[in-house]
Amino acid sequence: MILFGLMFMTFCFKVSISQCNMEPQCQVRQFPNGFSFGTSTSSYQIEGAWDADGKTENIWDHMTHSRPYLIRDGSTGDIADNSYYMYKRDVEMLRELGVDIYRFSLSWTRILPTSFPDKINEAGVEYYNNLINELLMYNIEPVVTVFHWDLPQKLQELGGWANPYIVEWYADYARTVFTLFGDRVKYWITINEPHQVCHYSYGNSFLAPALDIKGVPEYLCAKNLLLAHATAYHIYDQDFRPEQNGKIFISCSAQWYEPLTESDAEAADEANQFEWKQYSHPIFSKTGDFPPAMKKRIAARSAEQGFFRSRLPEFTQDEIECIRGSSDIFGLNHYFSYYVNRNDSVNGYYESPSFNDDLSVFYTLLPEWNLGESDYMKSVPWGFYKLLTEIREEYGNPTVFITENGFPTRGGLDDDVRITYFTEYLSAMLDAMEEGSDVRSYSAWSLMDNFEWSSGFTEKFGLYEVDHNSPLRTRTPRKSAYFMGEIFRTHKLTRCLNNTQTPYL
Repeated sequence: MILFGLMFMTFCFKVSISQCNMEPQCQVRQFPNGFSFGTSTSSYQIEGAWDADGKTENIWDHMTHSRPYLIRDGSTGDIADNSYYMYKRDVEMLRELGVDIYRFSLSWTRILPTSFPDKINEAGVEYYNNLINELLMYNIEPVVTVFHWDLPQKLQELGGWANPYIVEWYADYARTVFTLFGDRVKYWITINEPHQVCHYSYGNSFLAPALDIKGVPEYLCAKNLLLAHATAYHIYDQDFRPEQNGKIFISCSAQWYEPLTESDAEAADEANQFEWKQYSHPIFSKTGDFPPAMKKRIAARSAEQGFFRSRLPEFTQDEIECIRGSSDIFGLNHYFSYYVNRNDSVNGYYESPSFNDDLSVFYTLLPEWNLGESDYMKSVPWGFYKLLTEIREEYGNPTVFITENGFPTRGGLDDDVRITYFTEYLSAMLDAMEEGSDVRSYSAWSLMDNFEWSSGFTEKFGLYEVDHNSPLRTRTPRKSAYFMGEIFRTHKLTRCLNNTQTPYL
């Protein structure tokens, strides 16, 4: 075990010796009492053991084996970080970092190999029991995601999230895991990133099952997913909360969409409605239902295209009431922001029908937002502040848990760009908190390098480097692990600026 307690120190990272002589201004900011820190992972991305001990095939197993060309490096999660066998080392790393919580997800097919509760896989249950018990032994709070993208392949062949029976199938799975683990798990996340589950999987080929059928199944998915979430919420609330006394919520991925010019204010507002309020508005708004701009624009485009009804399915009033208020916490995954604009040239630019055509905006990333080598990840900390402010003002200041936030590199232990990213985003978060945003928890993505979906192992998000060429999957702390560990330990953020207001690494 690496003795972090002896190695941590309070410091500002300096870019060079000459800059150290510029006497940067350093600000030390304190996180409030009770604020919790942690890291996040998901089952398919780290566990491996894809067909071990009774586990059956999920959609990522199926896609990576049958269509490896959809993964940038042709890799799979068959072994990943081998956490199924190395969970004690994972918990040891969490102890080294000094986290308060650990967010991880359950594999549906590892627990229910038939996809249904008629058969419970005892080996899978034992694995999660061992992990949960190991965490609690060291006073680390488990935050458990019930579903993080790895739908059973058998259910996908029945239509997956586009089949309305998925509401019952998911609810049965959720009830099963509440029963198995709820005596010790007090924080449940029903579903991770619903927009990604529906748009990038059903309306695109970016994520499994990569159906790439645009304009219809992604909206069917959205309705069914929201109903599944809400059904699980009410099952927990009515049947388990009285005895288990836990919290249950959903985690939405929300980037911020800023108008490129003053005339693009409506386009930016509609982008936020389509991209993330599609899922937060039905749950957290006073009125419920899909956002007004979505309903209006999709109905209009559907009529123009010759459809007899809107491609966005309607909720009944009972369904609206079932979904509204069905989250104890606003779970938020956030990474970066965009400028958006709309002009006449967008007409016919996107395939029709499609989500992108329904929204009809252009997205812009500025060169000055580049921080590292990633093709798509940018650093826009002011967007994080604006997003948290919008959540506070739009939804009556719900309690927020940041369940993911992080930045990738292409490898190596000296990850100064990740330290810069964390520093600026945590600072922006504190700005919003000082203005009243009720943020109570922050989890960095990710504890360690893992299988990053369509990017395979080319994007490295880990505080710990994982050697995927080694049978041992050796984990080694990066510079950012020491940096974040100091924040976790002291609950303080030190941010240094030089005389040009450039943050120091």
